[in-house]
Amino acid sequence: MIGSARPGTKLLFALVLLAVGIYAGCGGGGDSAGSSPPQTAFSGVLTYHNDNARTGQNLQETVLTPANVKSATFGKLFSFPVDGFVYAQPLYVSDVLIAGQLRNVVFVATEHNSVYAFDADSGPSAPLWHRSFIAPANGITTVPFQDTASPPGYTGPGPVIPGGCGDLTPEIGITGTPVIDPATGTLYVVAKTKEVSGANVAYEHRLHALDIRTGIDRSGSGKALQATVPGTTTPNDGNGNVLFQSLRQNQRAALLLSNGVVSVAFSSHCTIRPYQGWVLAFDATTLNPLGAFNAVPNDPKGKGGIWHSGGGPAADASGNVFVMTGDGPFDVATGGSSFADSVIKLANGSLTVSDYFTPFNYQELEASNADMSAGGPLLLPDQSVGPQRLMVSAGKQGIVYLLNRDSLGGFQAGSDSQIVQSFNWGTCGTGRCTIFGTPAYFENTVYLAAVGDKLRAYTLSNGQLSLSGQSTNTFQWPGATPAISANGSANGIVWVLETNGSGAPVVLRAYSAADVSIQLYNSDQNPARDNPGQAVKFTVPTIANGKVYVGVQGKVSVFGLLP
Repeated sequence: MIGSARPGTKLLFALVLLAVGIYAGCGGGGDSAGSSPPQTAFSGVLTYHNDNARTGQNLQETVLTPANVKSATFGKLFSFPVDGFVYAQPLYVSDVLIAGQLRNVVFVATEHNSVYAFDADSGPSAPLWHRSFIAPANGITTVPFQDTASPPGYTGPGPVIPGGCGDLTPEIGITGTPVIDPATGTLYVVAKTKEVSGANVAYEHRLHALDIRTGIDRSGSGKALQATVPGTTTPNDGNGNVLFQSLRQNQRAALLLSNGVVSVAFSSHCTIRPYQGWVLAFDATTLNPLGAFNAVPNDPKGKGGIWHSGGGPAADASGNVFVMTGDGPFDVATGGSSFADSVIKLANGSLTVSDYFTPFNYQELEASNADMSAGGPLLLPDQSVGPQRLMVSAGKQGIVYLLNRDSLGGFQAGSDSQIVQSFNWGTCGTGRCTIFGTPAYFENTVYLAAVGDKLRAYTLSNGQLSLSGQSTNTFQWPGATPAISANGSANGIVWVLETNGSGAPVVLRAYSAADVSIQLYNSDQNPARDNPGQAVKFTVPTIANGKVYVGVQGKVSVFGLLP
């Protein structure tokens, strides 16, 4: 159960819960008062890809098995309608006390700057609560994608896009997956807003900390994110400090909560400049800023975005934060400060750089738009052979890097022989397969679907990865980030959303984790019943307590065992 209210707030929470109880009772639907949700030891899916290592595995799934996930017994049950596109992965918490009743709750964030809490076990139903971060009557809205257009008169460097970036349409609000602290019952989320007051127009990112029982802001919540770092690139205050500018920054990566610190990463809208890759760190209790990292503070080109195709910064047990940067300048090896196309290890909170790896061919990556940050980092469990602490990194160029987290390798001219292993994930036509997304891990196996390639499984043995299986079907752009459900080491299932970009119908697919050539189920087998809806790219399914939650355009579709 979610912990008690903070000291001095019990009376307030009691009043709030009474109000929420009245709201839910007027149309919440679901179980009758006093009933309880299915009880398990499963606490929930509290962050992108299930944990801070970003493994994507739920090892407490006792309902769904390879035997019952098939079209005859498994399919779409219902949908929760919402007010915008769902790019963020739905999150799930067991046994939340709302209106005097324990409920399993799924949390959904939308590009219309809304967060919803739904009863995960009853539907379709009205939300338990709904929080919006816009107030059009007061001039506060989501950001129209056209507003990201290149500045008037801008001629370079970089592309000039006068119509704005079309990656996120028609509006920009909440894109990065929130994160939940189960100890305090707090959901952290970043909303991007356009704020008009008379002739003044401001664009802000605001970090909110919401009580998961009510949707009400915690103390200090909703402050506009601001940061500066020493540097010469633009935007600049003229006194040697680079400024964080919300309009140009895209909060695409999932949020990270580690050891009492919330870390938020940023990239760009398309590659419209000026922008840089940023990570900002905040105290999880006070939301006061703790640190800021800028990937390219002293080069006029900027760039180095951190977007991970929706994946999040990863963190180990010691709190070290791992991110991957996109295209741009690199000169750290010669005494500079530019970290583009790199894997970077940052100290939790302060975000000072403690280690890094940059491929020997970084100039080729920059020239061919093959940035590292198209992929997301995966931290592997401790190994008994070879380097103990490993991580997997892969990006647009299709090369997988197996790195020693205690010594990432820095930069070496001519080759990457200083790292543990590197190899082509797959071959697509005459070249390498482009990778967008975060690999999943289960039972010494790493899973991922590259663009134009099959879902592949690579086994980790003696400190090396080797191909051990692949699906029979092929995934088109942008490939897919898998998720895993299993009961401990048994009944492993690999879940994948085939999106084919944004707008096409989603296909939910399930494979045997032991042999991904065995496809257990796909939603196209009964499209009239099981169509999840229209896709948004880079989405990941959430598997919890016998159900699979799929975010699409305007709703979340819920799959499970058929009645």
